[in-house]
Amino acid sequence: MANRNEPLQQVKNRRDSALNALVGGVPYIRWMGIRFDRRGDELTAVMPFDEKLIGNPFLPAIHGGATAAFLEIAAIIELSWSAIWEDLESGRIVPDAAIPDTMPRLPKTIDFTVDYLRSGLPRDAYARANVVRSGRRYASVHVEAWQDNRAKLFAQATAHFLMPQG
Repeated sequence: MANRNEPLQQVKNRRDSALNALVGGVPYIRWMGIRFDRRGDELTAVMPFDEKLIGNPFLPAIHGGATAAFLEIAAIIELSWSAIWEDLESGRIVPDAAIPDTMPRLPKTIDFTVDYLRSGLPRDAYARANVVRSGRRYASVHVEAWQDNRAKLFAQATAHFLMPQG
């Protein structure tokens, strides 16, 4: 049970440090430049534009592989975040990237299907994942990505994951 008398800034710091430890433990996320904007338990993945993400310089358009990686990362982090939320809030776990044993194990991708709806423009991209089902062994996640207008998705994905055991 969360301590209701815990100062708000302490709660925010604990949540932010847990999210930073979760994201910081994956070098590819750092290389892609992806970060997460947290509001309570809601996460928005942000992939700032970088020239290295361009696949077709004549359009220019974000490479489909970069788009797929962005969506998969958003799904994995959202799924992991939702799985640890109650333990994090109760204080049962305190993830610390410097202490590997405190870090939750990430789910493993079973399958991942991307729908490319339009070209990703040379600008920042955003994604939100929704955990459709999460059980002890299996989880299903839907992800949507947009750039300037939330209503105009440029890609979406459906993914299934094997949940870590133990």
